[in-house]
Amino acid sequence: MEPQTLRPGHLTAHQTARLLGITLGGVRQLVHRGQLTRSGGSPRQPWYSVADVQALNAKRPTREAA
Repeated sequence: MEPQTLRPGHLTAHQTARLLGITLGGVRQLVHRGQLTRSGGSPRQPWYSVADVQALNAKRPTREAA
């Protein structure tokens, strides 16, 4: 199977998780709850829109280090 080239303006699930500070399971939960929508890729390697991820990140409360 040929790897897909990531389109500009999109993030992989790993990049999305890293940006949001959550696990891949957390990304899947956001999708399941309807808070984040896949915007391409494949079922096993979804892509997410940078704008959607940034908007979601802006809505999340910030966590301060202890």
